[in-house]
Amino acid sequence: MNRTTRNLTVLALTSLGLAFAPVSQAQLRVEISGVGATQIPIAIAAFPGEETAPLQITAIVKADLTRSGVFKLIDNNDTLSDSSTVNYANWKSRGADAIAVGSMQRLADGRFDVRYRLFDNVKASQLSALSFGTQPQLIRLTAHKIADDIYEKLTGIPGIFSTRIAYVTHTGKEYRLEISDADGEGVQVALRSTEPIISPSWSPDGGKVAYVSFEAKKPVIYVQNLVTRQRTLVANFKGSNSAPAWSPDGSKLAVALTRDGLTQVYIINADGTGLRRLTNTTGIDTEPRFSPDGNLVYFTSDRSGGPQIYKINANGGEAQRVTFSGSYNISPRISPDGKVLAYISRREGKFQLYALDLTNGQEQRLSDTVKDESPSFAPNGKYIMYATDSGRRGALAVVSIDGRIKQRLTMQVGDVREPTWGPFMK
Repeated sequence: MNRTTRNLTVLALTSLGLAFAPVSQAQLRVEISGVGATQIPIAIAAFPGEETAPLQITAIVKADLTRSGVFKLIDNNDTLSDSSTVNYANWKSRGADAIAVGSMQRLADGRFDVRYRLFDNVKASQLSALSFGTQPQLIRLTAHKIADDIYEKLTGIPGIFSTRIAYVTHTGKEYRLEISDADGEGVQVALRSTEPIISPSWSPDGGKVAYVSFEAKKPVIYVQNLVTRQRTLVANFKGSNSAPAWSPDGSKLAVALTRDGLTQVYIINADGTGLRRLTNTTGIDTEPRFSPDGNLVYFTSDRSGGPQIYKINANGGEAQRVTFSGSYNISPRISPDGKVLAYISRREGKFQLYALDLTNGQEQRLSDTVKDESPSFAPNGKYIMYATDSGRRGALAVVSIDGRIKQRLTMQVGDVREPTWGPFMK
């Protein structure tokens, strides 16, 4: 039915190595196109003292804001500290509705004291002020948090620059489950294998990832703790074990199993206990996803003759069909507010990303690529990441929920697939 299902036929021995170590350089290159319907003009002044740090913090903030498509960066060569007096009228005349200033100072213990303030030039008022005691290796994260604060204060929507993504790369004979910042930097390897790794899924607390590994001559579901590296075998039943998806409280996984015949949806505790069958049909039911409140499970089924998306109460009952446009709709993903369903639809031979507004039934095609798969919502619900092809290689793409802003994340060598966007970190 889709790439995940096709992968489940690839059964072979594997040699497996675990690691969670930094990669020396970024593996993903980001290309941006399109902007939001309206852009907020903002100036980011250089922070005095940032030249002493291993990374220029304002460069990272500017890159984050540019990538969002929501902001217009006002060019300037000014250096302003958090204690500077801001001339609101001057900055407004230069085209900036807001300005961010700050400072960095190296402390005796090796940390950096980072301070930042955000001002509204139109209302002539301060919007925010933050300070951080930052280790040198956490400067990038600190910059992302500043960008998150700017995004939220100026749009009213939480920023997602400090969130992480997981994805699978394939280079030569090696598959790697990698974790990175949302901009593709700070790459770490969670798992290496000579056999496919598919369907990674973040736990709601961001501390674990569930995935399917082929190391046992068949697809088996593991949960891996990203801090301790400990792996828990969750599902190794007869036949195929696939498509893990977390419940909102992190206690359970919805999975697709063939243990009783055709692929059906089951619920299982995150430690592998308490298996319960959820669907019971003579067709194929797969790719389950919990709704944000945990009351429903969306899934793909061919019970109507071709793959469509259905929903069912998480406690069981009769399933209801959700998608009706097109004859082939797969890979359901629900927005964090539960109002939008993203999925892959095949129409005129093209596999493309669509979004369905569940409140009014309006459908919109979001991608202009033709081999899309594995959509995943950003935790603020404003962007969707998905896998596609770029120059005959797998690439990741990001599109805003209105389709206006697009990003492409590509690797110089090898494929990148199976993206999943991590949650907000507390």
